Amino acid sequence: MKRAAKTAVNLGLIQTDVAADPQVNLKKTLALIERAAKAGAQIICTQELFRSQYFCQSEDHKNFELAEKIPGPSTDAFQKLAKKHKVVIIASLFEKRASGVYHNTAAIIDADGSLLGIYRKMHIPDDPLFYEKFYFTPGDLGFKTWQTRYGKIGVLICWDQWYPEAARLTAMQGAEILFYPTAIGWHPSEKAEYGERQHSAWETIQRSHAVANGCFVASVNRIGHEVIKGVGGDGLEFWGQSFVAGTSGEILAKASNDKEEILIVPVDLAKVDTTRTHWPFLRDRRIDAYGDLTKRLVD
Repeated sequence: MKRAAKTAVNLGLIQTDVAADPQVNLKKTLALIERAAKAGAQIICTQELFRSQYFCQSEDHKNFELAEKIPGPSTDAFQKLAKKHKVVIIASLFEKRASGVYHNTAAIIDADGSLLGIYRKMHIPDDPLFYEKFYFTPGDLGFKTWQTRYGKIGVLICWDQWYPEAARLTAMQGAEILFYPTAIGWHPSEKAEYGERQHSAWETIQRSHAVANGCFVASVNRIGHEVIKGVGGDGLEFWGQSFVAGTSGEILAKASNDKEEILIVPVDLAKVDTTRTHWPFLRDRRIDAYGDLTKRLVD
């Protein structure tokens, strides 16, 4: 008798604080991924731009020196690790595509060590201390999914997580899990008044993507209070709290707001089919009525 396909998979979320030295951060992240793999994680995701402090707090041309080619040294290291431990790795990197063209990019590496492809962040913010438009060209590869050894995944990055269109278009390609490498935190001066509301909004919107699309959502954030040398000011206090949401939006596991953690979360991909069958939002979409979504505003 033919055996049913295995649907259980362990997700690994790597939540860390970040040092000023990119090589230190790379070495630490590689070590934590290895620990996660040995603990049973099968699909492992880094936080956004894990190799450096969040340099977008200022507009400084020197920071372009942090960027690297893909494939390059970081992807080479992750590919070797993925092959050694037979794990899928999602690595968030500052990509130098060409002189003057840089992207905020995630590399997707399968369990045999092959580089399946990349996703370039589509939505680029420009807010106080989040001056990403200075550094990143908007992604031009669209929304994508990859069939990995352990499941079909979609990858979006940080600011993308506020857009239901991004989650929907990725889920429509069959994604069973949406991963969001993230770097988000509080302005210390605003935390007392707005902090709880800001975090709640961030978590709620991503849980809603799980509900609306009947899939798992994994969001991986950093921790730590980063005041960058040469920039000064109050810096940013990253709120951590990486989490995995189930197919009905329920929180399956959540990390702390101030500790480095390897969050390992078992999920059953069979629940995607079950949820989408019982809550058939994809079936009942009125695709004949959504044309105005391609417009900026509707009069």
